Amino acid sequence: MTDGFTLTNATFAYDTKPAVRSVSLQLPPGKLYGLVGPNGCGKSTLLDLLIANRKPQAGEVEYQGRSLNDFSRRDLAREVALVPQDFGINFAFTVMEVVLMGRHPYIPRFGMPQSDDMLKAHKAMAEIGISEMQDRLVPELSGGEKQRVVVARSLAQDTPVLLLDEATSNLDIQHTLEIFKVSRRRVEEEGKTVIAVVHNLNLAAAYCDELIFMKEGAIHCAGPKEEVLNAENIRAVFGVESRVQFDDFCGAWQVSFRY
Repeated sequence: MTDGFTLTNATFAYDTKPAVRSVSLQLPPGKLYGLVGPNGCGKSTLLDLLIANRKPQAGEVEYQGRSLNDFSRRDLAREVALVPQDFGINFAFTVMEVVLMGRHPYIPRFGMPQSDDMLKAHKAMAEIGISEMQDRLVPELSGGEKQRVVVARSLAQDTPVLLLDEATSNLDIQHTLEIFKVSRRRVEEEGKTVIAVVHNLNLAAAYCDELIFMKEGAIHCAGPKEEVLNAENIRAVFGVESRVQFDDFCGAWQVSFRY
């Protein structure tokens, strides 16, 4: 049995516009993967394929050696959680109620959250620093606060795999770093897998184990960041000049751009 995700020539198009083109990847567990590339290159669609929100029109997506088609929605929700780009919460739910939504795959229909569900919800809120918000109504929160609630909801789901689709796009630098640190800890201490769409190459370089560069729906290159994060690949994918060097201050490889 193959652990983690395996994609074999996975292809998806919106009407006649290809979004993901014959993608073949192996994503073993226990790593933090950064999915990088220009806007519209297929990153979010690829995550949709991994969580079965969309089905490949050609090729195959497997998890733990099984086609995603063989998983029920409930079973897959116990394996993979997603922090989406957009998550509208327009009803007067409290922060605690929304975070507990992450526990729905484990709670029987018409059942109530049990002590383990509450513990995981409180742990997730503490990790993201929103415990003091638990009784506040979500529609009254700022955009950044709502985003942190959605991240906590997915952490409370406590799945082996966490997908982050631009999960820090509405956040300031402090809370952005906080979420990447939490993701890093879950990988290192609990053996989780995190696959994150990241626009900031320096964040990707600091926190990810491997990078997947996408361009026009295809994989340009993928591998350990030390091997693929270089000026040549950045130029080929983003069309900009850069320099990659180790930064002693932050203790990571970092990218400088020519303005």
